[in-house]
Parts: sequence; structure tokens; C-alpha cells
Amino acid sequence: MAAVGGNSPPEAKDGEPQREAIPDPDSQWGHIENSDTGRARRMRGGESWFLVDQDWYKQWEVYVREGDEDPSTIPGCINNAKLFEDNINWQLKKGLVEGEDYVLLSTTAWNLLVSWYGLEHGQPPIERKVVDWRGICEIEVYPVELLLAQHSDMDKTHTAQFSQTDSIDLVLRTAQDQFVVSPQEETRLWVKNAEGSFERLCNTRVSLRDASLKSGQLVVMETRSKDGTWPSQQTRAASSGAKEEEEFHGQPGICGLTNLGNTCFMNSALQCLSNVPQLTEYFLKNRYLDELNFCNPLGMKGEIAEAYADLVKQAWSGRHRSIVPNVFKTKVGHFASQFLGYQQHDSQELLSFLLDGLHEDLNRVKKKEYVEQCDAAGRPDQEVAVEAWQNHKRRNDSVIVDTFHGLFKSTLVCPDCGNVSVTFDPFCYLSVPLPVSHKRVMEVFFVSMDPRRKPEQHRLVVPKKGKISDLCLALAKHTGVSPERMMVADVFSHRFYKIFQLDESLSTILDRDDIFIYEVSGRSSITENTREDVVIPIYLRERTPARDYNNSYYGLMLFGHPLLVSVPRDRLSWDALYHILLYRLSRYVTRPSSDDEDDGDEKDVEGGKNIPKPGNVAGGSSQDPGPEQAGPSSGVAGGSRAPTDSSPGPSHWPQRTRRKHLFTLQTVNSNGTSDRSNFNEDTQAQPYIAIDWDPEMKKRYYDEVEAEGYVKHDCVGYVLKKAPVRLQECIELFTTVETLEKENPWYCPNCKQHQLATKKLDLWTLPETLIIHLKRFSYTKFSREKLDTLVEFPIRDLDFSEFVIKPQDESAPELYKYDLIAVSNHYGGLRDGHYTTFACNKDSGQWHYFDDNSVSPVTENQIESKAAYVLFYQRQDVARRLKTKTQPGQSNPPAPPACDPISESMDIN
Repeated sequence: MAAVGGNSPPEAKDGEPQREAIPDPDSQWGHIENSDTGRARRMRGGESWFLVDQDWYKQWEVYVREGDEDPSTIPGCINNAKLFEDNINWQLKKGLVEGEDYVLLSTTAWNLLVSWYGLEHGQPPIERKVVDWRGICEIEVYPVELLLAQHSDMDKTHTAQFSQTDSIDLVLRTAQDQFVVSPQEETRLWVKNAEGSFERLCNTRVSLRDASLKSGQLVVMETRSKDGTWPSQQTRAASSGAKEEEEFHGQPGICGLTNLGNTCFMNSALQCLSNVPQLTEYFLKNRYLDELNFCNPLGMKGEIAEAYADLVKQAWSGRHRSIVPNVFKTKVGHFASQFLGYQQHDSQELLSFLLDGLHEDLNRVKKKEYVEQCDAAGRPDQEVAVEAWQNHKRRNDSVIVDTFHGLFKSTLVCPDCGNVSVTFDPFCYLSVPLPVSHKRVMEVFFVSMDPRRKPEQHRLVVPKKGKISDLCLALAKHTGVSPERMMVADVFSHRFYKIFQLDESLSTILDRDDIFIYEVSGRSSITENTREDVVIPIYLRERTPARDYNNSYYGLMLFGHPLLVSVPRDRLSWDALYHILLYRLSRYVTRPSSDDEDDGDEKDVEGGKNIPKPGNVAGGSSQDPGPEQAGPSSGVAGGSRAPTDSSPGPSHWPQRTRRKHLFTLQTVNSNGTSDRSNFNEDTQAQPYIAIDWDPEMKKRYYDEVEAEGYVKHDCVGYVLKKAPVRLQECIELFTTVETLEKENPWYCPNCKQHQLATKKLDLWTLPETLIIHLKRFSYTKFSREKLDTLVEFPIRDLDFSEFVIKPQDESAPELYKYDLIAVSNHYGGLRDGHYTTFACNKDSGQWHYFDDNSVSPVTENQIESKAAYVLFYQRQDVARRLKTKTQPGQSNPPAPPACDPISESMDIN
């Protein structure tokens, strides 16, 4: 160690830089211990401080404070050997205490001491960072030591030291440097927790302290494979299949998606979105990594964006014929419970969720501020629109907004005071209505009064908002029967669910309902007691022996089609009713011969089973036995709907006859399940009559095949022709004035109450990629239907200039013209169906048909069909801009190439 005295600098050793002249002791003390730059200054987060051996510093302190000229008191080079475990790895000893083992010096004080006295040869400086933890600054003496490894070789580790304030991104870059992985390659980190499992370090922008990383933990770096998959997600496949997949090289983007079970709706939406060029490039070039928003309370912690990115990278790697989107399906079900399981869903609903999820996961706005919606209040539209868009961008700024968001102008007019409210609202897609026919096709069965005629099936065209009387008028044109002689009923489970009045709406009848229209006499009525004839509902029942040991109990089960029978009021007797019904059933009920009738009479007498009497209305004899018991019936209990019975009955019911032969008659309720033997004149309930058959008699005289027979009228072959509509017509309907519904009124600030205002939507600005949703599924309170109208939509040059009301730039017409890039199709009806996709590849310009894991090339003339459901259009200036990026040598790039006819095209229709 060189001697130091006075102001002379110590002699430098060979190879060391010349030290500065040492100032006098008082000056040294002033520099090192002052509060501005020296040891006494306040610590600031992020800056570096240095550890110095306590003994060396005490010796220096004695030297400068006492001014002792004794050479033995002069400190030599700074020597921190006591602070290290060894002089090879220079690992700091554990358990060192400030003030006992070391002192802390600021960077300025450390540099001064080193310039005066030097540092022991070969020793590294012990630099430590100041950690600012919620306003409290402290020195991080012991850094976090992590074991870094690669996923491909986790046994080989490298130890690296980090401050707790260092970001996870620094750990990632350190691992890339250590294992010589290019920064252009996509990598991610996993950390091994105390339980031995691995967790993703998703947010690389947080610090090691926030990620709760501790010394000694293993951090594994994983590199994405060339086929777009992560090694940790690859399932074990057969060696032959894996080898075949490795050797496959196809057109990027031409990749199917496996149907996991009713997930065709998801596959269709994903294929459409995957073929939006600028969005796919955004993910393929990893621009999304810098914009992942892990702290957005409205988002999915970046998981939806990462799962979608994985799918895009695999599909566009050109290394897969098809991929299995099970990880994505699990993520969607986790954040949107309506998509859990494997039920059928709507592709547009999933698309809406996915766009919203991607937007929130990639939102560049980390902390959303409150923004109040602005009303025009008489200001110019241009000013209000700019303000509305700026307010929208203050809370929502992502690649989804850049690509898919446009701006509406919404105009509301109060019907009372005439107050006009104008607002501008963002939109992500257009849900346009289809022109709906005001006609409706209904299938009914006409039951004539002539028993020889079988029921006729008719297909009738009626007004959608018509009444029951319109249905009867339409049927009258086919049958020649006056509408006044018709009664309409809904038949369900062998009983009348409802008997309609003529002024009731047709909207209460569903397409799946079984509607029967009965011919009755012109003098008949089921509600008016003044008519000469009364209409009686008739049910058919069969006795079934109950499983009882004494065989004294009978069950009754409904069967066949019920009837509405006109009976003259002056013939209201049991005997007359029996013969009227026997006549009405004569087509499929055989009359007994005289011998059979005698047998039947004797049987009735011997059995003591007299025909039941309808209560006390006709003054029945006390000698008459009571009504037969009507036991429970499996046929009766099988129905799930309760019949509607609101029709009053006749005020007089004549006395019944002595006996019947083929069947017995019984008064029942509207459900046909229990007897009603005690009728009062004050009771206005319509009596229903049940024809009860003994099983043997039914088998002998009732022809079930003939009873179920019917004929089809020529009109059954009629199909309501639906003329094709142009897409422009649907957009015109979207922008027409409409009146708000009662369920969704508008609060008028002028009237201070909710009003059914008129509303008009206009297009102000359109996005780069326009999604048009054709509203094929119609839902009302009483009906659900799918509109299979053919919508004619252009493949190229869809011009929106006539629909955009914002002042237009006539020098740039391509700002309003769009080309088709993808179509989501739906085949089938409401209860079942299948989704597929047409999409144009952004690299080749070739159209393909995506049907789950099957992909086939198609021509443009196959794209337009009745199945088109969601249309994706790209603005022509965007297509030209993207083309310029891929072909920088061309000053005027051509329009996207037309798809040439190909020999191996698949016939979709």
C-alpha cells in the first residue's frame, strides 16, 4: 500500500490511472460529508450508492478529523475484502449491517475517494441502487439473484443479479443476451413458484418487486416455434403425425379450425377477423406486445389478446393445415360465461365480444377519465363531431378503434315540444335490417261439417299484423265456406289449448302451433246464448284399467283430434247428442249392427253403467246413479300447456237419455281431465263433452288410421317468393326515421319526461374496415324466425358516398368505396344451423371457403348466397396503402387482384 501524505497524490501502481492530488483533510471532510453531494445528502429513487468497508472508512475519518501526520494513520487504497465471501466470485457476505460492517456513500463521494486513494487491485466496486417503495427510499444491499434457463434445457442455468426496481423486461433481455436469442424472436418468461409449478410473467413492464420475485427462483425463457406455437402448449402427438405437420408448408392464412363441438360459430368469426389485413399484420409483427393493457378493469388482463395472437401466428405460419383452438375457447368461456360449454351460439355475438375484449386488452389509455357526452346545442355538426371523436379517443385508443370504429350522427325529435337532440356516437359495426315482408304463410287444417270429407291441410298467406278474421277470409277463398261459419282453435295434446275470437291478433299464433279451423253452422255460437245452435267442444278419451288389485278404478286417456260440433239448441239431449256425434264420426266409426246393439244394451243394463247426468240443471231423478269416476290419465298429464277456457256455456242443459251403445258421454273441464257433473245456471263456463270409449269397443268400431287421415289442398305447394334485395336497400332502412318503442323511451330535457321520440341515424365517418351485420334473426314476443332473403352485395366498389352526410373530399373517392374481404355464413334455421366463412387471403388475393378444419378455394361468383350473415369490407385507400408497404418499389400499386377461375373450386351452394 503506498504512503499518502500532505497534498501529494499516492504513487500509482503499474497499469492504474494517475490519481488526483489529495486535498487537505478539512477539504476532504467537507466534500465527503456535506449534505449536497456527499454522504449526508438525501437518497433518491433509482440512483446508485456504494458500500465501503467500515474499518477503512473509520481509519480515513480519524485521519481527516484529527489531522494526524503519522503515516500509519493514513488510509491506503479502498479495501472491501472483508465484505466479500471470496476473491473469485466477489459474492457479498450475508447478514452485513450498515454502521457495523459498511458505510454508504453517494456516487459523488465514492468517485472522489477512489480518485484520491484508489480501489484495491482486482476488487469490483459494490454498487447498489436506491429503491423508492411508496415514497420510502432505501438501499438495496442484496440484489435479487435469479436463475435463468431456457425452456429447451432447464437443467443449464445462469445466475444474474437484478434490482427489485428492475423491470421484468430487463430480465427478458438479459436472458436473450445470455442464451443468444435474437430480439426479433418472440419470447416469454415463466417463473417457478414454491409449489413447483410454473406461472407466466405476463406483464414485462412491472418491477421484480411487483412480480414478487425472490432470490434463488428459476426463471425460464420460452421461444415461440416457427409454426407459431409455444413449446409448452404443444400436445404429445404421434410421431408420424408430428413429422407430417413439420414437413407441411402451405400458404399462410389457409388454415382450418377444428370444431370442438358446436363451435363453428367461433371458427367462422375467427376466420373473418384473421383475414382483416391490418389487424393480422399488427399481431404478426408483435406490435401488440407493447400495447398489452394488464391493468384495465374493463379488460381481460391481456389474456384474450394473447390467446388471439397465438391463433393468428399459428394460422399464418404456413405450417398447419388446421389448428385446435381449445386454449382460445377456454379463455372466452372464462371471461364470457354465456360461451361456456358447447351450446350453439351466434357468430356475430362472439365477434362483438371479441372485438370489445381485444380493444380493452390493447387499450393505450391506461387510466380512463370521465367524459360527459356532449349535445350539439345548436353548434355546427363538424364541431360537435370532432369533439365527440376526441372524447371517445380520450378513453378508447387501440388498434380496434383505429381499424373498426366509425361515427354516427343520432337525431332525436320530441313529439310534444319539438325539441331536437343531436349527438355523435361511435360504432364498431352496422346491424342493418332486412326488408321484411308484411305477409305471413300459415298452415292450418280445415275440418268440414261433412263427415265424409277428410280434414284438409291449407297454406294461407295472411297479413303479419292481421287478425283471426283475416285467416278465415283467406281460407274462405280456398273452401268456399263463409268466414262466419268458421271457428279457429289451437290444438295441443289432443285438447283445445285455445279457441280464438275473430278480433284476436295473429301474432299470438306461433309457426309451430297446430291450428284447426272448424266449419260450424251459420246459426252457431260458442259465446252467444241467443243463437239457434250452440257449439260444443268434443274430446275423445279411452278407458284404461288402472294398476289396482280390485280393478274397480279406471284411468282415462285423451286421443285423436278434438271437434267443435254445432248442436241445435232444441236438440240438446243426450240421445240427440249421441246420434249427432255418431254421424260426425261416421267416416272412421262403424255403426253397430242390430245384434251388436242388443249386446251392448244388455251389457249396459247388466253392468249398471247408466249414462251420466249433467247435474241438476234438468232436474235429474234421485234414482239415477252418480257419474262415473274419471281417474288420472297418463295422456292427460303429458301436456305442458294449460288450456285457455274463457267461453260461457248455455244456460239450459236438457235431461240425458237412458243409455248409449258404442261410447258414453261425460261432461269434463276444458283440460279434459276431470268430470263436471254439477253445473249451475249461474255458471258461465263452457261445458266440454268427452266421448269415453271402452278399449274393446274402440278396437272394434274405431278406425284409427282413417281418423288420422287428411288431404293436402293444392295451396300447400305454394311458396311465398322472396325477391332479392340489394345491400344498399338495407343501409337505407338503417338510416330511415323510426319511432322509439315503449320499452325504450327517450328523456326529453325540455319536457322533463320520457317520450316516444323519433330517431334517425346517419353515417358521419366510416372506419378502415366496415363490418355489416345482416339482421336475419327476428325475435318478437310471440314469434321467432330467420329471414332467408337473398341480399345482393357487391364484391368490389361498394360506394357509401350517398350515405355519408359529412362533407366529402371529392378528390379522394376511394375514402368512400369498399371491397369485400370476408363473409360469415349461417346455414339452417333457428334451432340448428352451421356457420362457415368466405375470406380473401391478403397475400395471394385468392378467395377460400373455410368450413371448420376444411379449407377449399372458391371463385367470386360462389360468395353471394342466402346464407350471408356478417360482411367484412375494407376501404380501398387502406388496401392501396397496405399494398404499397408490401411492394415499396411500385409508385402506383394496382388494386387487389381479381380471383381467377380455378379448376379445383368447391360448389358451396
